[in-house]
Amino acid sequence: MARYKDEQCRICRREGQKLFLKGSRCYTDKCSISRRNYAPGQNGQKKKKLSEYGTQLREKQKTKSYYGVGERQFRRYFEMASTGKGITGERLLQILESRLDNVVYRLGYGSSRAQARMLITHGAFEVNGHKVDIPSYLVKAGDVIKVREIRKDNGTIKLNVEENAGRPVPTWLEKDAESLSGKVVRLASREDIDLPIEEHLIVELYSK
Repeated sequence: MARYKDEQCRICRREGQKLFLKGSRCYTDKCSISRRNYAPGQNGQKKKKLSEYGTQLREKQKTKSYYGVGERQFRRYFEMASTGKGITGERLLQILESRLDNVVYRLGYGSSRAQARMLITHGAFEVNGHKVDIPSYLVKAGDVIKVREIRKDNGTIKLNVEENAGRPVPTWLEKDAESLSGKVVRLASREDIDLPIEEHLIVELYSK
């Protein structure tokens, strides 16, 4: 899958809001949005009026950036959401929230979703006692995610646990900081998702 490898802060500037792609840096004065709150490029400071299609496209791109998902995978998630039960937009967000890299981030074991992906691919986590190194793995209600025993001395994970000790964990998850584990109590509902996403725009875009 193609992966965006340019400066992450350019994505936030393009969308005009913080997407928290760089972990703790996003909470400091070093954040690009705090210093240069306009789109990148020589014409970035010129305000452009978006068409209906442009607004829908930017919402999709923003959501993909939040979760670090490529176009092909995002479209597959949309197809899963549209064929399942419930409201398509809400179901799409539920699927995205169920990704293992997002769950690890939500539990505070990764400072960002990108870092959580790296830790997972390096074999730092297990699900229900089995090693899982696929960031896109979709968790289910009742699943237990845990730092593997041989990775509990990992300095990055330890630092994240300390720095994120006061960060609230979503109600659909339970966290046990002592055992470096967490449990999926239930799948996320729309009310649990704190991201400024207008999912109906994405549904409208794919419905054209």
